Amino acid sequence: MQIPLLQEIVIILGLSVGMILLFRRLKLPVLLGFLATGALCGPHGLGLVGATHEVELLAEVGVIFLLFVIGIEFSLSSLATVARTVLLGGTLQVGGTVALTAVVAHALGLAWPPSIFLGFLFALSSTAIVLKLLQEQGAVGAPHGRVASAMLIYQDIIVVPMILLTPMLAGHSADPWGDLFGMLGKMVLLLVLVYVMARHAVPRLLNAVVRTHSRELFIATIVVLCFATAWLSSAIGLSLALGAFFAGLVVSESEHRFQATGNILPFHEVFISFFFVSIGMLLDVAYLWKHFGLVLLFTLLTLVGKALIATVAAMVLRYPLRTALLTGLALCQVGEFAFILSATGVEQGLLTPDRYQLFLSVSIATMGLAPLIIGGSGRWTAVLLRLLVPARLRHRLDALVQARSDARIAHRLSDHLVIVGFGLNGRNVAQTARLAGIPHVVVEMDPDLAAQARSLGADVVLGDASNEHVLEEVHAGRARVVVVAISDPAATRRVVSRVRRMGDAPHLIVRTRYLNDIDDLRALGANEVVPEEFETSIEIFARTLRRYLVPENEVEDLVARVRGSHYRALRPMDRGAEAATTAVAVSDQELAALPVLHGKGRVVGRRLLEVDLKGRFGVSVLAIKRGGRVLTGIDGTSRVQPDDVLYVLGPPEGVALLDRMLRD
Repeated sequence: MQIPLLQEIVIILGLSVGMILLFRRLKLPVLLGFLATGALCGPHGLGLVGATHEVELLAEVGVIFLLFVIGIEFSLSSLATVARTVLLGGTLQVGGTVALTAVVAHALGLAWPPSIFLGFLFALSSTAIVLKLLQEQGAVGAPHGRVASAMLIYQDIIVVPMILLTPMLAGHSADPWGDLFGMLGKMVLLLVLVYVMARHAVPRLLNAVVRTHSRELFIATIVVLCFATAWLSSAIGLSLALGAFFAGLVVSESEHRFQATGNILPFHEVFISFFFVSIGMLLDVAYLWKHFGLVLLFTLLTLVGKALIATVAAMVLRYPLRTALLTGLALCQVGEFAFILSATGVEQGLLTPDRYQLFLSVSIATMGLAPLIIGGSGRWTAVLLRLLVPARLRHRLDALVQARSDARIAHRLSDHLVIVGFGLNGRNVAQTARLAGIPHVVVEMDPDLAAQARSLGADVVLGDASNEHVLEEVHAGRARVVVVAISDPAATRRVVSRVRRMGDAPHLIVRTRYLNDIDDLRALGANEVVPEEFETSIEIFARTLRRYLVPENEVEDLVARVRGSHYRALRPMDRGAEAATTAVAVSDQELAALPVLHGKGRVVGRRLLEVDLKGRFGVSVLAIKRGGRVLTGIDGTSRVQPDDVLYVLGPPEGVALLDRMLRD
């Protein structure tokens, strides 16, 4: 029996495995491996895959799953903290890129409609590549990581209206305004349907499905919701992609959205691979080689133009110049959604074959360079600031985006606490300082986080703490303690160096994500360096020791020794040396609270002497919680009643057996 398309699937997936292994070894994104696979096996390469139309159909399914997953992850509540950055920053970045591209394209001889459409294409950046690289750098929570993520969210949303506006740009309508209002009417109709489904129908349906405890039924239901909404959107004249996005929004309002995402991701990963392979199959390597100079020129123009516009957008949001430059470098490539949009442009006649090949070549080139640009963005930024921007001008530019601190703050700051960064750690430190009555001031460069700090009653200076002027504004030199709790490793080192340059008096406590930073930060002048990974391990292990009934003084002594040795006890090279000096009195007994749920006739209503828990399980009952009271002085005459909670001490296996009996 011959299965259609089986040979093409085997070739594509087989080559993808080899290419991805190669790209992983070269430390390049997996996405580029799929693009290279398509270029290799496509009609312009070795011609191994002839059923290009069928592969494109699989790619369409990948697009549906991609937008469906984005819709699920889209949350209005999660965007509330970065709403200003998303709306204002995203609008400036997308609008500026569209305008600049359209003007350049029109100056080169293109009509306005295809020029504006090219602006749509080049305004989009690669969410998949940027977020993956930022995550690998640990910079997602850094200021430039937050700004870049917010702008990417805006791009993911705005691509849907772009898809809808493309046919109108092509002029395939005798009544453009009528078509526009008709499209808006269909959008409103679909939104009403989505709202009703999200609030009423889908949650009840998913609750009923979950009660069956059938994973297969749950997956089938999610897939049906995705494809049915996409089909409905297509049937009323809108796009499949828009329907898939709305389907994700419907599921995102359900409490089962995380389970839905986990179950749908394998389908998403498989089918989206066909999408990127299909894009690679469209790339004409011969065209790239023949027009290499032209492709190189437009690639450089794209990288520089997009980086410049994103930088300006970040500065308008009042971020320092360094953060703005890092944001621009992160968003300078063309993204995967541009490929989706370009296919629509080809269908509508806005892109000729030659321009389409030029766009593909430039886009793939920018994506290939993205890992090198983002990976070295710290060095690139330092070079740009040093060579292109004089120090005096740089300080003035930073001053333009920094809000002046309240005069009353500056005059009363002495022997105070300075908190650099108002992320999760900084917020917790500020809250503790407020409760303890310790005078403190927060330095934060993110306007949204700064506004949160002010709303909680903290004194705030908006600015970059690596700037000496900002540190002088908060009088860091005469502070008793300076806590550095930011996510950017390079910025952390600069802050530590500048604080210590102001004096030796402040006790400098620095938070870092990585063990390798400890020695460098201490060499720069940090008094204490708290690595997140090991502090988490210490807390987990301390709680583990308490479960083994290790005396509290021994737990505290062990934790103090680990911290005092700068976490050497947790480092692999010192494991043997520390093992002999960290023995603790581990008990073979377990302390537990066991609810009496059943056990009628065996335990409930009987005296403890009759039940003989000590003899049967080796377990002693220390106390009984009954209602709102805790009964002590337990002896053999004490009786167990329904809904009691028994506080017991005994070997773990005996406690487990007794717990099972009380539940059965």
